[in-house]
Amino acid sequence: MLTTLVVYFALIYVVSRRSEGRGGNDDFFRAARRSPWQMVAFGMIGASISGVSLISVPGWVQQTHMTYLQMCMGFVLGYAVVAFILLPLYYRLRLTSIYAYLGQRFGSRTQQMGAVFFFLSKLTGAAARLYLVVVVITQFVGVHGAQGSLGVKVLVAAILLLLMYGYTRRSGIRTLVRTDVLQTFCMLLAIVGVAWAVADVLQMDLPAAWEYVARSPLSQVFEWDAGNKQAFWRQFLSGIFIVVVMTGLDQDMMQKNLTCSSLRDAQKSMLSYGIAFLPINALLLALGILLYAAAATVPAMEGISGDALLPALVSSGTMGEWVVVPFTIGIVAAAFSSADSAMTSLTTSFCIDILGIERAGYEEQRAERVRRWVHASVVVAFLLCIVAFCIISNDSIINAIYVLASYTYGPLLGLYAFGLFTRWQVRERWMPACMLLSPVVCGLLDFLSPRLWGYTFGYELLLLNGGLTFILLMLISAKNKA
Repeated sequence: MLTTLVVYFALIYVVSRRSEGRGGNDDFFRAARRSPWQMVAFGMIGASISGVSLISVPGWVQQTHMTYLQMCMGFVLGYAVVAFILLPLYYRLRLTSIYAYLGQRFGSRTQQMGAVFFFLSKLTGAAARLYLVVVVITQFVGVHGAQGSLGVKVLVAAILLLLMYGYTRRSGIRTLVRTDVLQTFCMLLAIVGVAWAVADVLQMDLPAAWEYVARSPLSQVFEWDAGNKQAFWRQFLSGIFIVVVMTGLDQDMMQKNLTCSSLRDAQKSMLSYGIAFLPINALLLALGILLYAAAATVPAMEGISGDALLPALVSSGTMGEWVVVPFTIGIVAAAFSSADSAMTSLTTSFCIDILGIERAGYEEQRAERVRRWVHASVVVAFLLCIVAFCIISNDSIINAIYVLASYTYGPLLGLYAFGLFTRWQVRERWMPACMLLSPVVCGLLDFLSPRLWGYTFGYELLLLNGGLTFILLMLISAKNKA
């Protein structure tokens, strides 16, 4: 495994060195707005399908069957909404940080609040994804008892973060557009390799594996019981709005698209990888059905499910020693594609939205110096979050990330909807209270509703949060229009 990691990191550094520009803030933040849309689209697949997806989605199939595809169908429509509603706005205003729109529409305080919500959500979400990969890597380091050692996990996390910092510190987003292509290719190759290995364990060729998946009770895609958290309309609508907020209102996911030279190219990129999301997740869920079938043939695997399933099967040797190679490449490629881009976007947003280096008119050398310090600080913040996840872990990280998004991205959804679909101005001094009150109220409703009304919220909590924020903004609206 260590040899595989060394070779992979060497490839990443070769690609990053060849793609470096002059290394200024224009390269770091915008890639000089000259990225080929095909390269952005292919690389964004790796950023969207994270290491969490590679591990959690197959493990999830036992609990929810293939109903996750209902949400993925909503994702496709959500990408179209982002491409034709939000991208034109961002390109018309020539934004580097998408939260600068909030500054233009409402004021600098609102811009800072939007960036703070993004910062908290992206930092914890990306750290959670990287934490899962750290856990998996420690299972393969070959040190007795290392799996449960906090020190080993922190050391692995620190090494991974330093590697990412090393190839992003100079040219940032310009480098990532190129390295993401390599990482996406490696990740897709790894999924195929693992699928091939598990089919071989089950002694199935491709048609037989397809037939087995189709006939499995776990292959259920649609759930029409409205009271079920996996009900179609709850999942489908949640999928649309999850993409709108976690892509369209997320600096990390939008920054690469904003490096395309034109709006048309950015739209082609967005729609291309949005459509690719559905078949890739279908493959991951089908892989999960085959993994559970393979685990049933190994007595030692009894009771193992969820995020632990794929790593346990690989480490058990059931699928052969060689499968460690594609598995390792897959999770590391997916983790790096997600985490390195999060580090860069957090640096961008903190510099532009919170510190306001562009509003303040910093001269170039001073702006670059500030950006380097912020970038290094983001790396430290990542490490502290991963340490926290090592102490307080979650059985299904992907579920925790989506639930967290319901609370942190909900206010952004309401805020952008109010800005786009009304012409009212607001009393900005009340804006922080509105954005903090709505997730608190939603948290109370989420806690009380199963006890009082027998209803359990799913990801539609995001819509409730956004709607409540919208209503609160109406209440603090000024009489004058924007």
